Amino acid sequence: QVRLVESGGGLVQAGGSLRLSCAVSGRTLTFDFSVYPMAWFRQAPGNEREFVGGIDWSGAFKVYADSVKGRFTISRENAKNIVYLQMNSLKPEDTAVYTCATYRTLATPTRTPDDYDYWGQGTQVTVSS
Repeated sequence: QVRLVESGGGLVQAGGSLRLSCAVSGRTLTFDFSVYPMAWFRQAPGNEREFVGGIDWSGAFKVYADSVKGRFTISRENAKNIVYLQMNSLKPEDTAVYTCATYRTLATPTRTPDDYDYWGQGTQVTVSS
């Protein structure tokens, strides 16, 4: 069974930084983390789930939401089955539960949550003003 486990969330002041990690386990004959895209989403109370950023299997293709472009960086280490989200210049409006996700495709990551098959449980990020 494929599991995604996020870590690295917490409380930080505006302007600060955090690095989130998403560890993927449960590699099987039908699921190979190293060939699938990964994405980060976030959801604040009362809001819909929002795409934050995505990365293809090689790390060569990355896409970000306009709201985080230039501040957040997504990366991955396939040998360790981990994807990261480096968040700099954090703002109070970045406060949300951040969740990583993946799905079985050889295409680049999409922005649509319904496309994703596997999700982590999420990690809380709170940015104080």
